[in-house]
Amino acid sequence: MENRTDKNSYTILFAIAMVVIVGALLAFTASSLSPKISENMRIEKQQNILYAMGVNNNDAGSAVFVDTKDASELFAKYITKQEVITNGSVSEDNQAYLIDLKKDKAAAGGDAAKRNLPLFIGEKDGKTFYIVPIYGKGLWDAIWGYVSMDENMVIQGAYFDHKGETPGLGANIKERFFMDDFIGEHLLDANGNFKGVEVAKGNADPTNEDKTDNEVDAIAGATITGNGVAAMIKSDLKLYKPYFDNLKNN
Repeated sequence: MENRTDKNSYTILFAIAMVVIVGALLAFTASSLSPKISENMRIEKQQNILYAMGVNNNDAGSAVFVDTKDASELFAKYITKQEVITNGSVSEDNQAYLIDLKKDKAAAGGDAAKRNLPLFIGEKDGKTFYIVPIYGKGLWDAIWGYVSMDENMVIQGAYFDHKGETPGLGANIKERFFMDDFIGEHLLDANGNFKGVEVAKGNADPTNEDKTDNEVDAIAGATITGNGVAAMIKSDLKLYKPYFDNLKNN
């Protein structure tokens, strides 16, 4: 009997079989890689947090994380406590660095009382650092970062990153010449009110000598990305002000 492979039924069955096989292979690959991907994300977050508090391998002009193989050990050495703030209540949580800010913001639906706010306390060279993650929107997609502060909400270090900003323009938020400008900037005004840090095109202090003006110089051609950085600093860091107020009162 002649086998007919040119029938529509054969074509459909072949296509279905291929979809099932390819789908199974992709599912297997994804499940196999998932632990490795999760581990890489965990280490990257540790590197980001350490970078913000000044634990890094920076050279003369480039931002360089600590080595991947050293990240967990250094994280355990320098990060002395992890906390989560929820509606004013502070609890210790050694998995706080795994909180997904994007998902947490979405779940809260704009209600700050429902947010779970991670806070990392680090100790280095006799100084205490309070490191906070931030998340926002750039020109094309998500931007995020970590900002370390002292007890007076003066910035001690920052790390910013992005998903898809324009190379040579908005993507430069992760370059040292931009991130280092935030060091020493005051988040509060002279009256102790939270103000944040603007990324200003018309900044009258382009060399960034005045650390109390609540401004850093903008990146040329990256106005929207810079505005996004300023917005996420203001929206996310101001949520921590009651915590710092409480530090001063205790």
